[in-house]
Amino acid sequence: MAITWRGAVETSRRRLGSLGQPVLVMSGVLAGLIALLGVIGPWIAPYDPDAADILAASQGPSGAHWFGTDSLGRDILSRVLTGARLSLTASALIVLISAFLGTTLAIFSAWHGGWVDRMVNRFLNVMFSVPGILVAVLASAIFGAGFWAPVLALGIVYMPYMARVVRSVAIRERQRPYVESLQLAKMSSWRICVRHVAVNVLPIVVAQATYGLGAALADFAAVSFLGLGIQPPTSEWGVMVADGRSELLNGEFQQTLAAGTFVVVTVIVFNVLGAQLSSRSGGRR
Repeated sequence: MAITWRGAVETSRRRLGSLGQPVLVMSGVLAGLIALLGVIGPWIAPYDPDAADILAASQGPSGAHWFGTDSLGRDILSRVLTGARLSLTASALIVLISAFLGTTLAIFSAWHGGWVDRMVNRFLNVMFSVPGILVAVLASAIFGAGFWAPVLALGIVYMPYMARVVRSVAIRERQRPYVESLQLAKMSSWRICVRHVAVNVLPIVVAQATYGLGAALADFAAVSFLGLGIQPPTSEWGVMVADGRSELLNGEFQQTLAAGTFVVVTVIVFNVLGAQLSSRSGGRR
């Protein structure tokens, strides 16, 4: 009976894994296509994204303009493709900053333990209470609207989410026998943390970073929507949604719909991919 039960459990796990695999592959492919769009978007744009043509203003989708034109006659497809690079670059930098700071703090806390770990944990709890958008807005108000102020602010605010997840994994790695063996071999704490602990927590870092990419994109777009991030006429998805507000009153929804759809789809794709990677990283440990 015990053998039969174990066999049934293993069969169920394999079936669940086979069901989850297509979701992982599909979300990974879509994420790769979105990233590729951010790289080549400005090169494949059919028109100059900032070129205005009053005679072609506020046109619906057509053969000449697949997504239509805005109130200034600018091609919306060209602006979406060009804005992809700026939006994705900003979100990637936010995630990289938070991943570096969060992973460093988590490994430092897990390695030293004791009162150091308790103080870091309290610091993270305080950081969790800080709204990311509010910090980004304050940073833009103090240092001026643009690209770097909200990126740096959001990168710092996202840090505790990365640190909390990585800290729990790093604590387990700190207690593994190989760490004690390396210490007995007189390897320095710095080398153990960088060359072994950091490498072993990398899968969960990648999974959490992927998951956070969608949230970073949405928050950066929100800051630009409020007029405190990227400034017009630069094409960026949040700027496009903001520019389309006045057009909605005239029944011209094409600009807001195009940019908003790309934001929503990108957030969903990276959230699904991050969730899949997180479940597999957690399952292996």
